[in-house]
Amino acid sequence: MHLIVGLGNPGPKYQGNRHNIGFMAVDEIVRRHGFSPWRKRFQGETAEGMLAGVKVLALKPMTYMNESGRAVGEAMRFFNIDPAQLIVLYDELDLEPGRLRIKLGGGAAGHNGIRSLIAHCGPHFVRVRLGIGHPGDKALVQPHVLSDFAKSDRTWLDPLVAAVADHMPLLVQGEEGSFQNKVHLALHPVPDKPAKKGQD
Repeated sequence: MHLIVGLGNPGPKYQGNRHNIGFMAVDEIVRRHGFSPWRKRFQGETAEGMLAGVKVLALKPMTYMNESGRAVGEAMRFFNIDPAQLIVLYDELDLEPGRLRIKLGGGAAGHNGIRSLIAHCGPHFVRVRLGIGHPGDKALVQPHVLSDFAKSDRTWLDPLVAAVADHMPLLVQGEEGSFQNKVHLALHPVPDKPAKKGQD
């Protein structure tokens, strides 16, 4: 079994926040792939489904971002899930809006949700970093991540979340490079080359 976790904060107050892009991505995975309805479990909300023939549990921790690892650790222990089968989607300040990077292991890089996961689950899990951009000043980071996406952001946010959901089966199969390439191509299609004119 694989565990796919979206990070965010619970409740309507935070629903549209940049910090909640992980929740948004997991919601779209569950919707597009016909997972079971969400149910309260493991200090969070879970839904079950299949991706690429593999059983998957989707989880949104309801512990608030800084304690995300409590919920994830509980689910991992219950199902005896190896950290290599844990995929975590979350907001990344150091990537331009709409960009995506895959990373296996490493530190928390200042992200409190990831810091909590490392404390409870160890560092060796797959991270799907979803770019939200940096406000340019360290003092503005907290208001930036805890404010809602602007209406204009939907032009890149909706396609990003859709592409992540569409191609998530590749990531479950361990094809990180293919997943990243397919998402990139979905967001930045290569224009068709004009056909060469034939000679008369």
